[in-house]
Amino acid sequence: MQLAVFTDEVSQDLEKVIRFAVGFGLDGVELRTVWDKPVHALSDKEIEQIKAMLEAHGLRVACIASPVFKCELDDAAAHREHLGHLRQCIRAAKRLDTNIIRLFTFWKRGPSAPVWERIKQQFRPAVPIAEAEGIILGLENEASTYCATAAETRRFITEMDTPALKAIWDPCNELYAEEGITPYPEAYRLVEPWMAHVHVKDARRAPASREASITPVGEGDVDWAGQLKELLAKGYQGYASLETHWRPQALSEEELNRPGGASFSESGEYASDLCMRNLMRIVAEVRRQAN
Repeated sequence: MQLAVFTDEVSQDLEKVIRFAVGFGLDGVELRTVWDKPVHALSDKEIEQIKAMLEAHGLRVACIASPVFKCELDDAAAHREHLGHLRQCIRAAKRLDTNIIRLFTFWKRGPSAPVWERIKQQFRPAVPIAEAEGIILGLENEASTYCATAAETRRFITEMDTPALKAIWDPCNELYAEEGITPYPEAYRLVEPWMAHVHVKDARRAPASREASITPVGEGDVDWAGQLKELLAKGYQGYASLETHWRPQALSEEELNRPGGASFSESGEYASDLCMRNLMRIVAEVRRQAN
């Protein structure tokens, strides 16, 4: 298993992100926004600069965390725009030597069942683009989108029936989903056969309201010790990327749903340092027990 951190969970300044990653002995970074730009808006020159800076410190790109299909289901103009974003992210991925691009299943505006076939229809044009380029589309379970849970993610991937579509497993997001179940082991077991990548963050769900609120890693309801123990036991060789989200001053729901940019990254280095230390302690204890 390799460890990474989302760039903008630390800073918009890539030099600060690199110092953070090197300081913790990480294997790579996950790109979402850099220098206040999403990956699909980066110029060729900026992509080459990122590549050179990371390679100079032995770091790789774990994944391109794109916002593709975080848009309205039936907005034709937005749909075309997001397919363009996907093509631009593929361009960046090729130069940065990664083959996973994260994407979603449109903003959730009610139950998924009545629009399920429409979701697949609108998503489908992304598939041949990825297949032609040898890219894995990493579908993240995300409470603000139609595939909010592990169960919905599993169903969607199996029905789309393409090797180009895999799961990005975020146990914490299961806590935010209205119909979410226990992240580990129950929800994890649903997506494990299709899992290509893992996001690490934590939250606590209020017993009465079932509303979730973000916490530092290791202080919430995700059984990260159990989750990481199983990943290591099964020989998982992909990345687990810290997606901190917690801040000393809580981020707004809008910032959590549309992360990126300077305001999102404010206090991110402090928060990510705390969360990464917690994560490293959990990993070290799991490895110690395994030996």
